[in-house]
Amino acid sequence: MEEKIKKIKVLIMDIDGVLTDGRIILSSFGDELKFFDVRDGFGLALWRKAGYKSAIITANESSTVTRRARMLKIDKVYQKAYNKLTVYNKIKKIFKVTDGQICFIGEDLIDLPILKRIGFSCCVANAIEDIKPEVDYVTKKEGGRGAVREIIDLILKTQNMWKEVTRTYQS
Repeated sequence: MEEKIKKIKVLIMDIDGVLTDGRIILSSFGDELKFFDVRDGFGLALWRKAGYKSAIITANESSTVTRRARMLKIDKVYQKAYNKLTVYNKIKKIFKVTDGQICFIGEDLIDLPILKRIGFSCCVANAIEDIKPEVDYVTKKEGGRGAVREIIDLILKTQNMWKEVTRTYQS
């Protein structure tokens, strides 16, 4: 697993169940509410600081996702992606990377086509059971509860980049 992690340059994530806890709350005013974890957001800031790219691929469409992705400075966001593999191949070309340089975090069957071909495949602790045997790493944290941060920390530490990207916070 360590050799796979050392090659990673791009992080691609699903949203619902990965960056959120999977709940979608619809208010009587028509608002859609999702729960995000601030630790995941800070982890993505560290990811950017390391010089790496990030993307979101989701089958849903939500202005909440657009807003959160903008806040986190996610490089590419693809919503209404019912065939995630097609979008994944587009991202590879845009970022000029190979399968082996990509980490993907998913949690359901729609994510399997990508999880089966990337360099470092991950799922969150509360992913469906059919996904877990198919990935390289299952987080200890649940989706929307710091799972993305857990993976980012693991990658940056394995690549010996942790001290560099956290230097300003440790002085």
